[in-house]
Amino acid sequence: MKLEKVSLFILCLTIGFVSCKKDDDANEPTPVEIRDRGEQQIADNDSILKYFKSHYYNSSAFVDNPDPSINDLLISKLPESGELPDPDNNTLLWDALQEENGLLVKKSLVFAETDYEVYYLVLNEGGGKAPKFCDDVLVTYEGFKLNDDVFDSAVTPVEFDLTSLVPGWRKVFPHFKASESYVDSGDGTIDFVNHGVGVMFIPSGLGYFSSATAGIPAYSPIIFKFELLQTYQNDHDGDGIPSYLEDLNGDGEFTLEDDDTDDDDTPDFVDTNDDGDLKLTKDEIELTTHNKPTREELESLASGDFKVLIAVIEEEDGTFTGTILNLDPDGNGKAAYLDSTL
Repeated sequence: MKLEKVSLFILCLTIGFVSCKKDDDANEPTPVEIRDRGEQQIADNDSILKYFKSHYYNSSAFVDNPDPSINDLLISKLPESGELPDPDNNTLLWDALQEENGLLVKKSLVFAETDYEVYYLVLNEGGGKAPKFCDDVLVTYEGFKLNDDVFDSAVTPVEFDLTSLVPGWRKVFPHFKASESYVDSGDGTIDFVNHGVGVMFIPSGLGYFSSATAGIPAYSPIIFKFELLQTYQNDHDGDGIPSYLEDLNGDGEFTLEDDDTDDDDTPDFVDTNDDGDLKLTKDEIELTTHNKPTREELESLASGDFKVLIAVIEEEDGTFTGTILNLDPDGNGKAAYLDSTL
């Protein structure tokens, strides 16, 4: 699996070209030059836009298609004439980007103190729940480079923690939704109904950047077709607080600088005692379960700054059962799990 991040330590030891000396008794790797992120993003964005101007997709296959698949998608290079074949059924990616409220979306964001643009093609938004940037996702996918060479794929659904993957995935997947339901066919297969289907176009700074991996040179923009089948809320440290709520500045990343309340070099999302006092985080919050006739009534219980509806299940009788997280069970207007004086 090529999606998982590689630590900087391993990266520095393994990446580079190997030079051979006649009298050497060992090969020494040559480090890859670390480029300026801003300059590399300009180059990558230019390469992606050139790809859009030279490639088209079979857009008609997704019109009135209630349950599409990445198997329905064909992205093709323009012929040498530069003319779009069968324009009634195909759309140039560049044209899709130019359309107001079009299906090819540009998202601007900041990562590693650098301004980035990432693009995603919405073939089907999905009818279920959207994942947070740190949740688990059940997906099928195909990854390929700008020369259309495939470097990785999964035709059988696989589950990933978005925090363990290249940054582009956790920037794009929250804009799609999982399936609204599924049907067990009885033969060992499951059919997912109205799930998210799309394509993401990732600059190298949101991919592997200076890290060369099998089939992907350093500083390569990459593309993924994907299907988002299901998503599961993560609580990485099991303290009762969903991990996404432990992103204290809401930037969609976990860092020691911004998300480590007690400065113990452990980000809150994997710290069982966020404020470093004598009480574990799980003992400074309150979780309650409620059943109501409607989802709206459940949501009304999560009022104020310290109550969050973190889980909802629709029961067979049509009612809804939900879990309310109270971050201020003492009612003093402060989140005790983040304040060591309480």
